[in-house]
Amino acid sequence: MAQESEELKKQHEYRMRLMDKINELHSADNLNTILITIKDSIATLFSAERLTIYVADAKRNLLISKVKSGAELQQIVVPINDASLAGYCAISGEALHIRNAYDANELFKVGRNLKFDDSWDKKTGFVTRQVLCVPMKFQKTLIGVMQIINKKDGTLFSDIDIGYATELAASLSVAIHNIYRLSTTTKVIRQMPRYNYLLDKNLIDDKIIEKAVIHPEVAKIGMDTVLMREFGVSREDMAKNLSFYFGTEFIGYEPTSQPLEDELLKRVKPDRLVKEGWVPFKIENGILHIVMEDPSDLGRHDTIKFVYPEYKRISYIGAFRDDIQNYINLFYRYGSSANMGGNINDLLNKLDSSDEPEIETESQKVSEQDSVIVQLVNKIIMDAVQKKVSDIHIEPYPGKEDVQVRMRIDGRCQLYQRIPYKYKYAIPSRIKIMCGLDISERRKPQDGKIDFKKFGPLDVELRVATVPTAGQLEDVVMRVLASGEAALPYDKLGLTERNSRVLEACIKQPYGLILVVGPTGSGKTTTLHSAISVINTPETKIWTAEDPVEITQRGLRQVQVHPKIGFTFAAALRSFLRADPDVIMVGEMRDQETAEIGVESSLTGHLVFSTLHTNSAPETVTRLLDMELDPFSFSDAILCILAQRLARRLCTSCKKEYTPARKELEDIIVEYGVADFKKTGINPSEIKLYKAVGCPKCGESGYKGRLGLHELLEGTDPMKSLIKHKSEIEKIRRQAIEDGMTTLKQDGILKCFQGLTDIKEVRKVCIK
Repeated sequence: MAQESEELKKQHEYRMRLMDKINELHSADNLNTILITIKDSIATLFSAERLTIYVADAKRNLLISKVKSGAELQQIVVPINDASLAGYCAISGEALHIRNAYDANELFKVGRNLKFDDSWDKKTGFVTRQVLCVPMKFQKTLIGVMQIINKKDGTLFSDIDIGYATELAASLSVAIHNIYRLSTTTKVIRQMPRYNYLLDKNLIDDKIIEKAVIHPEVAKIGMDTVLMREFGVSREDMAKNLSFYFGTEFIGYEPTSQPLEDELLKRVKPDRLVKEGWVPFKIENGILHIVMEDPSDLGRHDTIKFVYPEYKRISYIGAFRDDIQNYINLFYRYGSSANMGGNINDLLNKLDSSDEPEIETESQKVSEQDSVIVQLVNKIIMDAVQKKVSDIHIEPYPGKEDVQVRMRIDGRCQLYQRIPYKYKYAIPSRIKIMCGLDISERRKPQDGKIDFKKFGPLDVELRVATVPTAGQLEDVVMRVLASGEAALPYDKLGLTERNSRVLEACIKQPYGLILVVGPTGSGKTTTLHSAISVINTPETKIWTAEDPVEITQRGLRQVQVHPKIGFTFAAALRSFLRADPDVIMVGEMRDQETAEIGVESSLTGHLVFSTLHTNSAPETVTRLLDMELDPFSFSDAILCILAQRLARRLCTSCKKEYTPARKELEDIIVEYGVADFKKTGINPSEIKLYKAVGCPKCGESGYKGRLGLHELLEGTDPMKSLIKHKSEIEKIRRQAIEDGMTTLKQDGILKCFQGLTDIKEVRKVCIK
């Protein structure tokens, strides 16, 4: 008992010294205090001979520390790679305990490339034996590495030492992060209390503000838009941030809003409102409400009071610039958006209800002057953009049956409107005029593109395809392309921990081939751009060939291919190789030539990204081998293959939790694979599922938005061997699962358990 009491007393004293050290760390006001002064006293805490604190330089991929040599400070620089102890710890994100740094066998067991740099020992006469490296991270961001060397008494570092070192590293991370925040951007933040909410919620950090301030478009589009477009801040979070900053209500655009009386609107011309960024919104209880981009602009307040002197009380509401523009369009029927706020039924009532012959004659073809048809097509497109539709289907039928307009929302088609049958020629003709197609040609398919900002207030492009159908008619399908849309942040892709880790490691390789596969509309391009955003730095030259360019990123050199003039993916890829690339993205490997050049490029020092239309990751291997790719070259090139699908996401406002019945649960476990399910460690009795209910927010569907389901095949050595031998697909699938791959359906089932979707949606998009 006495011995146990003495041991507890020692642990208590050790704990008190540790807490004192943590408090000292947090009181440090600069980095040198930690790296030079405090670090020696931390070493005594562990009875260690030496301690080094490395700070990460993410831009240069280095770890940097400082040591005092006499009166001078010297830097120690270590690359972040798997060749050094500190670098390996930084990459793996796990504590590393080496018993003998000079034992090559021990180092090889940890990592093939791991070596100990004994140059410091030779220079100083110090002998390194034991090394304990602990990573320092703040919210998944690498801050640095703490490296402790040699117990003074020659014993090994204990589990207690490792536990305390991990705790101390966490405190070091927070302390260094706070020093960065205070020292590097104090001036910027003092000038910008506007973003305190986002900073406090850790939605952005000081480094992001630094980058946003010097963004080349900040003067043109404003800091708020830069943060949303380039740095992943959602519109909702920015609205909350500005609401807190201005201390006012902050609203979005509501197309059902009713304008004020004409007499009040006429006092200010709409072009002036656009320029000044405000609009009169509503009158409530004798108070005039004004929507403004900057509700704190006192000079503008004086102007508004001058325009509306009869209102003693005026309330100022915040809104984004584009929402104010939309309100001006709605209230004034301003510019080319004359019908943006109108009801489509009002437009249909304006249409001529008389009969029309079955076959359209030259004199009856729609022209640019048919204003109601022009307005109707514009309205269909604007409603589609507002509803976040991916595709618009115009479907005329023979005889006197109405034209059907359907829209695909979250992957499912929904009926939008029926239009009188007499316009079954006029509407397709109007759309063909907008994209410059031949309106007299109905016998063969055509395709084109609409730049809608020429016809309406929205900066959006549509890819148009016409298909001849029965009765001398044409179907029209328009895909909505979000022009200039920013890349989705990597951590928002919805990848599992294993998939995210493996894919990120592949992305950071200097060369190789990464493929994202799946059917049309499964989000492959979104995933590619999100992955490339991780390595999109000024030091990296990235070329992309796409058809079309939907997502834009600053720093990428993006090219639109034109197959009709011979500028194919293969031609673009060949031209890229002469343009000094580091990374190449090819929109799609449609043919053998493109695939061969892509593989060849990846073997000659380039990192190549591309997509393919296949059903699963293992099937991609056999598909490419069927295209007569050299199996040896392909196996050497492949880093990973990510297959994906999109399933509808359950609406967070109305989804309902329930405990599945025994039969339902057994069926799900069988679908997952009984043996594989046991490996997950999930207790079946604790599983909860969710089902769709329906509410106004999700249009009574029970679903809102979509999420990705993934399977990631890693190019391991056993996998490369199977590829070289052109093995059967089942062998490839089994090896991928042994390497850690979860299938598409397994990934979907795990996301059902998380309440993100339901099993019905998973079964719709996944076979097995």
